[in-house]
Amino acid sequence: MARKFLYVIVGLIVLATAATFAFRFWGAELLRQALVPTTEVARLSPPGDYSKPELWLARPDRPGNPALWTPEGFQPAENPPAAVFFVHPTSFLDRTQWNAPLNDVTANARAELFLRGQASAFNSSGLVWAPRYRQATFGAFLTSKSQAQQALDFAYRDVAAAFDQFLKEAGNRPIILAGHSQGALHLTRLLVDRVAGKPLAKRIVAAYVVGWPVSITADLPKMGLPACTGPDDSGCILSWQSFAEPADPSLIVDTFDQTHGFTGQPRKGTPMVCTNPITGKPNDSAPAEANLGGLMPSRDLTSAVLRKNLVPARCDGRGFLMIGTTPPDLGPYVLPGNNYHVFDYSLFWANVRADAERRLKARRKFWPF
Repeated sequence: MARKFLYVIVGLIVLATAATFAFRFWGAELLRQALVPTTEVARLSPPGDYSKPELWLARPDRPGNPALWTPEGFQPAENPPAAVFFVHPTSFLDRTQWNAPLNDVTANARAELFLRGQASAFNSSGLVWAPRYRQATFGAFLTSKSQAQQALDFAYRDVAAAFDQFLKEAGNRPIILAGHSQGALHLTRLLVDRVAGKPLAKRIVAAYVVGWPVSITADLPKMGLPACTGPDDSGCILSWQSFAEPADPSLIVDTFDQTHGFTGQPRKGTPMVCTNPITGKPNDSAPAEANLGGLMPSRDLTSAVLRKNLVPARCDGRGFLMIGTTPPDLGPYVLPGNNYHVFDYSLFWANVRADAERRLKARRKFWPF
């Protein structure tokens, strides 16, 4: 069956993320008018009953589970030992309301496409759960209005409730946490609220907080797990944000530096966690020859293939991942500033897959699952 998944995903994230970068060129007022809701935040009901299968985009018993997609030459494991909780990025672009309804057909379809291109990397290590949640619309990231934080708080409530149900259904399996963009943001809060200082921390294989900055000094001390120190480390956090060179991450830095971290300390000027997804090491570099394969779309966007040696990777500066000066031609989907945010997972799909398998093996040595 034809799957216009990977770079439909690209288009979707671009629609959301490009707005941030357009800010520099078009101005704040125009962006707010185009993307930020003008309504008040509706008071949302409590989270739904996540014991109901229909509240999940992916779960082991769901027919047509989108997280089970793999490129040619790969297969999902039939009964992998871990359980994966994956939080998808923003797929709701509506400016008429701050939070996506759970039954929004378009947003849910887009989210399923994200799972095929991102969560699929983990299906050899664990059974994948990915909840529907009343995500904040992308305009919430373009304003300092109090409604934006309220919308994010409402979205996080759903994610936390889904995670509690996930824990009940995952049994005693080791756990992999993963997300991207808005999903990674919610994952950082989940680590603070549900993992830090709790017995659950011993079960975490790794937390892939991808496409969202994590301050080493202002965030990490409160997140319950350290940053990964090497490829065989487990019970740790990985994070990266991809840029080709010459890179201009100023818009991310400008916003990041105006905030305070989970410790209450300012994030301004602080280094960010940067894990090289090719080597699994922090602040490391690797040649393209070490890249096991990234996902590339066919010309008509009906499929994707795995291409080895796709890009190199090098952590640089405050913690951005540089992918060289000659990355693949991905057309209009590269964002201003040479930002490859859209491709954070896909450029390193096979390495992420191998990384999860390796860390799971390491974790199982120390915990009687």
